[in-house]
Amino acid sequence: MDSAAPYLKDQAADTAAGQVLGLVTSLVDAADWLYDHWYLLAAAVAVCWGVGEMVVRRLAARASAERMALELVSNRHFDPSLEEIFRRGVQLARASTAMPWWAPRRAKTVQIRLRADGSAPLRYRIEGPAGGERLLSITPFGPDITVIRARPIVDEPRPHTVCAEFILRGKLTSPLRVVPLSPDPLQPLVDAVADLRAELGDLAEIRLDIQRAPKWALRARRLQLMSAARRSERRESQRAARWLRRDASGIEDSLGYQLQQLLNDSPGSGNSRRLVMPPVPRRVGPAEALGKLAEDDHLVRVQLLVMCASNTEGRAQARLAQLQAAFDVFGGRSRWAMRGWRLGPWRFGADQWPTRRGFERRWNLGHCQPPRANWVRLDELTGLLKPPTTHCRLPVLAGDLPTFTFGKPELLLQGIYRGPDGRERLVATYAEETLFEVGVGKAGGGKTERALAQAIGWAHAGGGLIFVDPHRDSWPRATTFLAHDTLMPRIALIDLNGLGPNPRISSWNPLAMLQGQLAHEVVEAIADAYASALAWDDATAPRALTILTAALAVLVAVNEAACQAGRPEDQATIFHVRALLTDAAFRTAALATVAGRLDEETRSWWQAVFPTLPPDAFAVVLNPIARLAANPVTRAFLGQPVGVYNIRAAMDSRMIVWVCPRGNGPTDRLLTALLARDLLRAARSRRDTPEDRRVPFRPYFDELITLTGAAPETIAAMFEDLRKYRCHIHGMTQLLARLPAAVRLSLVQNASTLATTAGSKSAVAPITAEWGDNPSPDRVATMDRFEHYVSMNVHGRRIGPIQLRGPHLDDVFAAQARPREVPALERAAQANAGALPLDQLTHRAAKQLGHVAAFLAAHSPAGAAVHLSKEANEWT
Repeated sequence: MDSAAPYLKDQAADTAAGQVLGLVTSLVDAADWLYDHWYLLAAAVAVCWGVGEMVVRRLAARASAERMALELVSNRHFDPSLEEIFRRGVQLARASTAMPWWAPRRAKTVQIRLRADGSAPLRYRIEGPAGGERLLSITPFGPDITVIRARPIVDEPRPHTVCAEFILRGKLTSPLRVVPLSPDPLQPLVDAVADLRAELGDLAEIRLDIQRAPKWALRARRLQLMSAARRSERRESQRAARWLRRDASGIEDSLGYQLQQLLNDSPGSGNSRRLVMPPVPRRVGPAEALGKLAEDDHLVRVQLLVMCASNTEGRAQARLAQLQAAFDVFGGRSRWAMRGWRLGPWRFGADQWPTRRGFERRWNLGHCQPPRANWVRLDELTGLLKPPTTHCRLPVLAGDLPTFTFGKPELLLQGIYRGPDGRERLVATYAEETLFEVGVGKAGGGKTERALAQAIGWAHAGGGLIFVDPHRDSWPRATTFLAHDTLMPRIALIDLNGLGPNPRISSWNPLAMLQGQLAHEVVEAIADAYASALAWDDATAPRALTILTAALAVLVAVNEAACQAGRPEDQATIFHVRALLTDAAFRTAALATVAGRLDEETRSWWQAVFPTLPPDAFAVVLNPIARLAANPVTRAFLGQPVGVYNIRAAMDSRMIVWVCPRGNGPTDRLLTALLARDLLRAARSRRDTPEDRRVPFRPYFDELITLTGAAPETIAAMFEDLRKYRCHIHGMTQLLARLPAAVRLSLVQNASTLATTAGSKSAVAPITAEWGDNPSPDRVATMDRFEHYVSMNVHGRRIGPIQLRGPHLDDVFAAQARPREVPALERAAQANAGALPLDQLTHRAAKQLGHVAAFLAAHSPAGAAVHLSKEANEWT
């Protein structure tokens, strides 16, 4: 038994050796078979890879179908800090993983879309997993960002499209350049698409996909970089050792070294050789070798895709070149470069086979498959993690500010805008949004020319307006462009300058009741005009206001009776206030005629209070009327029983009325106050018309300093109230500071459009202060002539301030110039205003007191007349 044990052991060992040999032989045979049939192995690997890729693509497409989109809109005050932007980047990275567990990594991404298609300078959208919507909707940017749930964008196919993928080139472990927040890092991209033309089908879109870095890929990348760094250091050490030995050998073989050895007395020195110690390879630290990949925190992988398209050949390629230059701003030791290679004039990249289909799949489905080099830290993407800020200069597109089209009533001309590409276009605002407008600037700066261009364009579009110009210079300037047969029936000229030996003057009776005005509104308008022009109030002139109001109430009642009797030519005028207060017979007849039309309080005042007043109490009321009567022009204009001037009728019939007061003296201020208060009364009287049937009307006030000197409270009330009645004021002034405080505050508060030309710094400072001193007063003060800074309201948001060149009539409306038809326009304008020779109107005004007295005598009750006559005689 003991002797058989070694035999059994040897047999078992031989069996085991045979099995191992058989296995090795089988493996060798299998390897030989696979070598002979390698194509079967390759086919199996390809099939497995293809099936796996198909499954992954289907799962990724299914996961991508559940994505959501948000659009971020920033206002002009958006100025985030670096910390806020960094926190937003952390949110984006975290939201990229809010996917189902089965979703492939390529679908776990958040995409930033920067899009320019003509609707906005640069639309900023974020698309990501539906599960990350709550996280992405709440931004750290505060109220200066509006987050909107965005709908999918469907683009029409364009014949010319170019695509590009950008990858990081250079030293891959080095960060991109740190771009400051001021100016905005997005400014180069905005400038690259600033000349985009939507009418040519131009489109540019940038998509940045952010994906959290997978740990295994990061470790593999670090091992690769460390190995490469160590190999590089060993090669450098070996190279240095070779050069060191070569240098030492050269020294020992030199003549100088040999002579030194012969002269050396030390024994044995002649046979000694210098010992050369090779340099030891330097230790490579992870921080030096890995750079930005050394730390795991806030490290992401990115994919940058760009697509440009146009309906015009060559524009898409040019746009891509502009965007490529814009990305150079972010470049340092690491930079963004287009993926692909160039052969002569041809470039092979994302546009060509075989990469085109992969690019389109990633573009359409939002998949992120970045190159191995695209590792960045969140702070490198600071410029792309937020919408444009207040430091970004955005271009004004046609969608932001519409282009003016002649003859369109919904547009109001504003000026000439010069785009970033040098093209100029006439820009406009929407008439329904331009409620009030203020233009400030020095004399000759172009504010009146701009207002004239706007008014002429509005008139040709069928709109009604009144242009009040105390200097009359605007009328001869505008006639050349208004002399059209279609406009002449709508134009009326109220010229009170009295030019020529026997000028033609229109007429207006502020007390007339022929149009069915409300008696108390007429009385209130004239009394308020007096009070405004003469600085009366209840504290300084209570008796004068009472006397004037009572007298106007009687005269208005007389006119109401005359109109009802069918004798409007017997109406009293404002000059009959003197006869009512000083002529007992006239007063007795008037009070007797209208006794039933006056309220009890007014009748009581005439019976009880008036007889107690001393004669000198009337001087303060009659003195302004006497000055009006002393001027033949105002006497003729205001002394007619039935006036042609009717601003309410002009509003409703879209008339174009030019009013040219004489100047800014005391008499002229009173007349201006009467006209302004009547305009306010007429506009307010439109409450009797449904809002949707009120015809838009635009008063233009040139030289507001002159006009507000006569009626400050009236002008202020216009800027506060008339919007409700679709009456929109446009005012021009040289100095905002010289306007009364009430007018200035109402102007600036309610202005839809605020404009200024060049001027002194102190003059333009109140306007630039409304813009936050951007632009600064220094910049505005040094503008060229006819240049304006303008802020406007379009679609409910403010545009500007932007720099516009004022429209010059000879250029903008050259096609509408009719210089030969100006005489015909002058005649038509005077005929529409009922203008008659001055001497004829003066003669008629002188006889009007007799006509009114005859009407009163014919219509006053005899008993009442006798009774009042006795009281009047006693008072006299």
